[in-house]
Amino acid sequence: MSSSDRALINAFREINGMADRINLAKTIVDRANNLFKQVHDGKNLKGRSNDAISSACLYIACRQEGVPRTFKEICAVSKVSKKEIGRCFKLILKALETSVDLITTGDFMSRFCSNLSLPNMVQKAATHIARKAVELDIVPGRSPISVAAAAIYMASQASNDKRSQKEIGDIAGVADVTIRQSYKLMYPMAAQLFPADFKFATPIEDLPQM
Repeated sequence: MSSSDRALINAFREINGMADRINLAKTIVDRANNLFKQVHDGKNLKGRSNDAISSACLYIACRQEGVPRTFKEICAVSKVSKKEIGRCFKLILKALETSVDLITTGDFMSRFCSNLSLPNMVQKAATHIARKAVELDIVPGRSPISVAAAAIYMASQASNDKRSQKEIGDIAGVADVTIRQSYKLMYPMAAQLFPADFKFATPIEDLPQM
């Protein structure tokens, strides 16, 4: 067996193992394998570790299959750093001239809220808040994940199921300060962001001010 074939087999095994640990479907594994093979055959990423390329391919496959995972989630089952996965991700997109659909705040909302054990009412409000904040251009240049996290923080603080920035940040894979920056932009417009039928346990004027 050539060293090239061996590298492919090892990478496919690695991708499969990572996908297994975060319960990803076989269609995602197949797509990630296919991406890895294209990169490998094109010798596009010489000098990058196969583990980093495998992780980045899995990240791209998730996005393209419509079930995005954060870099942090992929990193948790990978042998490489978030930074290295991010670097390979950019290089692969460039090398294959492929694109990934733009991530929206809604892609993460249900998973983050369920991991935080938040009720449906809070999830619906957070989804609404994030969408409105983007529509009204209150959060220009902020990443969808940080906007989603800030929206969850705002919705939970207005409910009986309050969650701290740290709790939300740990689940979303963003720093407290990142959530705080997005929340700060959203807070002055809070009255326009909540759904009309939201039942406030804590009124807007009593929400945390940063």
